[in-house]
Amino acid sequence: MTQRLTVPSLYSPFTPAIHPLHAVIDRRTAGWAEKFDIGSRELRSRLVTHEIGTFASRILPEGNEDVVGILSDLVLWLFGVDDGHCEEGELGGEPGDLVAELSRLTWIAQNPDVPMMHDDPLAEGVRDLRRRISLHATPSQVACWVTALREYFMSVVWEAAHRRSGSVPSLNDYTLKRLYTGAANVVLPMMEFGYGYELRQEERNDVRVRALAEMTYFVIGWDNDIFSFHKESRGGRYYLNVLKVLQHEFDMTTDEALHAAIAQRDRVTTLFLAVRDQLYPTAGPELRQYVDSFAACIRATQDWCVSSVRYTTPDDPAGLPFAFHDRPTDTSNEPLPIPAVAWWWDLLPA
Repeated sequence: MTQRLTVPSLYSPFTPAIHPLHAVIDRRTAGWAEKFDIGSRELRSRLVTHEIGTFASRILPEGNEDVVGILSDLVLWLFGVDDGHCEEGELGGEPGDLVAELSRLTWIAQNPDVPMMHDDPLAEGVRDLRRRISLHATPSQVACWVTALREYFMSVVWEAAHRRSGSVPSLNDYTLKRLYTGAANVVLPMMEFGYGYELRQEERNDVRVRALAEMTYFVIGWDNDIFSFHKESRGGRYYLNVLKVLQHEFDMTTDEALHAAIAQRDRVTTLFLAVRDQLYPTAGPELRQYVDSFAACIRATQDWCVSSVRYTTPDDPAGLPFAFHDRPTDTSNEPLPIPAVAWWWDLLPA
């Protein structure tokens, strides 16, 4: 019998916000999904009820309307890849075939005018996305977006290898790949051109900025795992989730794994605030806007996960909270015992 999990109110120090045209953007994305025939009809009919336009509008609450629309379409397209090809599709347990398919999609994202795959809805979708992104992004920003897409694709192929064998990775390996399987890195370049600026390369590559980006991926990944556990554990398919990894590695119960994951994401969130506050005094307005967008992306994920039918699953209601609170459960300055990310704590002042 599957255990029912009740998720308590989680710590979030970030302020919610939303673009005023979120309802319009959501309707436009539903039309875009139909126009490009994204996923099977059954999958598409589910995705257009998930308020993906609202999610994108929370990520860029004051962003360029066209870019918010592109982001919304991109998120739906990513679900078309993840749900359609990976979690529910035939390629999900065939990493060799999956990497071949994703390599072709990457090639089209990089070269949208190549005469190939014109009969493939996902290929046509990413071709359209890339062309629209090019209207707002510099060549350097486009290149960053394509690189991020390639990183995301590599991570879901890794996931497919575990799906094929039915294996559970170590917490360290899971953490390393979970930073990318959530595709938050694909959204990151849009933080810049969504607000009409371009960071200098040395700003984007500053070790503190890079760490803050990775912390953002971590908190988003852990939160999504916590909020989606109910849905995933009842889906009848193989799934990877931090609660499952913690249970497997440390012989925990589901409730113990839940509270361990909450403590981990709380510790990373408090570290995010400390490193951000250390960076702010010497950061220019565009870099501060960029880091503020990290916080917006985290809060957008939180608000969307507790409200979208994708995770609330009304037919079998998930025990999700209705609000967030301002007190972390873990404020330790000690690094998490996860080698892949322990270096983040080196950035704290002595």
